[in-house]
Amino acid sequence: MSVLNTRPVLRWLVPVAAAATVIGGGAAIGTFAAEAEPSLPPRTAAQLLVDLQTSQLEGLSGTVVQRADLGLPPIAGLVGGGNDLTALVTGTHTLRVWYSGPDRQRVALLDTLGEKDVIRNGRDVWTWDSRSNAATHHTLGADAAGKPGAHDSDAAAPVTPQEAADKALAAIDPTTAVSVGRAATVAGRDAYELVLEPRDKASLVHQLRIAIDAREHVPLRFEVFATGSDQPAFEVAFTQVTLSRPDADQFSFNPPPGATVKEETADRPAGPTRQPTTAEQPQLRTVGTGWTTVLVARTDAAGAKDGAKGATGATGPAGGEFAGALGSLPAVRGDWGSGRLLTGKLFSVLLTDDGRVLAGAVTPERLYEVARG
Repeated sequence: MSVLNTRPVLRWLVPVAAAATVIGGGAAIGTFAAEAEPSLPPRTAAQLLVDLQTSQLEGLSGTVVQRADLGLPPIAGLVGGGNDLTALVTGTHTLRVWYSGPDRQRVALLDTLGEKDVIRNGRDVWTWDSRSNAATHHTLGADAAGKPGAHDSDAAAPVTPQEAADKALAAIDPTTAVSVGRAATVAGRDAYELVLEPRDKASLVHQLRIAIDAREHVPLRFEVFATGSDQPAFEVAFTQVTLSRPDADQFSFNPPPGATVKEETADRPAGPTRQPTTAEQPQLRTVGTGWTTVLVARTDAAGAKDGAKGATGATGPAGGEFAGALGSLPAVRGDWGSGRLLTGKLFSVLLTDDGRVLAGAVTPERLYEVARG
């Protein structure tokens, strides 16, 4: 969506919502406090979209709370009896964030037993886990300096507000209905609410609600509502925010005494590495566009004898436990074949006996339609 692609600060804020799922779990700290609805001058949806695209915020810092209630079944067995997977998609997580332009960012996930940080300062990227007293230092390539991501190549800023509105509305329509919700107070700041609603009823997403700061025009709260629910299945919001450039010291990191430090280079990226595609790895493709896009992965189904293993290819003791957990999912069949179905409030996953995995924020019927094709 061009609203995000043309504004670097917005592209950075959205991944903050997923940062907890990248660097670990957190501890519940309560719920977002309800505040009185402020009185604000009327603004149309088109005007709010212009606000998002033309905001000029140089930096911010604050505390973010993320909550998720995706309505998952008890699938802790999928990770060998641990609770890592369920911790990432349920409960409440607290983060501290700092942003000072495209090449200076920091996210700290707070935990009752410590914190985990990801810090970028120019070409230097540090990850830090206080519990294990371990850090990884990754040096980006020379061409990465000053670049927030691959989207920069198509980030042409609009010349006029009308051009910004035209681009934003062209990107959203015809798949999405856009409207203005109720005004709100978030982190002590007045905000407008932009409401996005998929037109395709095959989507499990009922609405996205974005609270936009009335003065600086940056998102302060992001909520996703599932079809049939009046409570957000996912939300991320500032509980405290300062909309100014943080001190440069926030982006400097020196490992404490005794820390284990791992050095990485631009040719050897930190964290999970990308492996070349092989016959044993899933073959990925997407079907459809917009809200009802379905991701389809073809795995190696050779020798598959049951529904769970057909889609996972799991072997060995851990793989057997994994396949056993998948085997406990509801069995489904149709003219597309047979398999197992995993559903939540905002997504459905179909694991077929012939070695396919289909997933999306869509109804099971949409997955069956794609599997049939």
